[in-house]
Amino acid sequence: MPIKEKREIKQPPVLFNKTQEIIKKVEKILGKKMICYWTSYNGGICSSDVIVLYNLFQKIGKSDDVALFIKSRGGDVQVALRIVNIIRTYNKKVTALIPLESASSATLIALGADEIQMGPLAYLTPIDSSLIHNLSPVDEILRRRVGVSQDEIFRIVKSWKENANENHVHPYQELFKYIHPLVIGSIDRSSSLSIKICKEILSYHLKDEVECDRISNLLNSEFPSHEYPITLRGAKKIGLNSIVMDDNINDMLLELNRLYSEMAQKAFTNFDEFNYHDNQILNIHEADGIQLYFQNDKDWNYLKEERRWQILNDESIWRKNEMVNGKMISSTFHIA
Repeated sequence: MPIKEKREIKQPPVLFNKTQEIIKKVEKILGKKMICYWTSYNGGICSSDVIVLYNLFQKIGKSDDVALFIKSRGGDVQVALRIVNIIRTYNKKVTALIPLESASSATLIALGADEIQMGPLAYLTPIDSSLIHNLSPVDEILRRRVGVSQDEIFRIVKSWKENANENHVHPYQELFKYIHPLVIGSIDRSSSLSIKICKEILSYHLKDEVECDRISNLLNSEFPSHEYPITLRGAKKIGLNSIVMDDNINDMLLELNRLYSEMAQKAFTNFDEFNYHDNQILNIHEADGIQLYFQNDKDWNYLKEERRWQILNDESIWRKNEMVNGKMISSTFHIA
């Protein structure tokens, strides 16, 4: 194990009191509860989020109407379905509040809401499938496997067929030289999974099966890029029940995002050029009286011979702040 210089480990700020103040103000204006689901640039939608949200709803209880503030770059599509199921189990009506990005799998979570309110900076994205497989192509410079999307393969095959002549070989005969057949098969299966999950999520509030099919297929196959920004105007064209967010609410959510971003700053402690400690906060869930967040707590060591980083001493964990009898109680939140 590398010997590290003794140095004080950087700790990111926990701004529970400030974020709670904004949540209370938003709830007062909306006249209903609000829950926050926020992930940093390095965070993402993951399975432990489901248990954390369940714990949050155990604290705040069920309601007829709830607002859901979402800010995330995405993550696991199957987890998105489980998150929507938890939210809809505890709330009869859901309004999604989108001030910034709600991308990829986060778009799926937004689709689980009866209504989507979007600010000037807000956008959703397509949910077409892209994955990194154990047999995916390798980036020669970065020495890591790259993602391959269903849309990319579809466009290659389509272009090939449009420009083929009788002497051309079948497109997959050439594709298999660069992309393993199992990768292509896995992507196709992943695409089918995304469409099915999208339909299932929409069905929580949209009873027209034909419309569910149309929206699901459109979001999975009709956009030229996985990162294509679907603004309020685009969301309306798709047929989503989306409206303009109130300016005052939008401003307060942007301030809430600023506080979360401050909590999620890069809390890196450099020991030398090959070793550093990471204490960054990645995912944050919050409602009135309770805040849960996942924090890294691990060392990184660079292996020069292998040109890669390895993790050492990983004690990353979920943490919880909770108001009990007017006092903030901080604790760790263990997930098996």
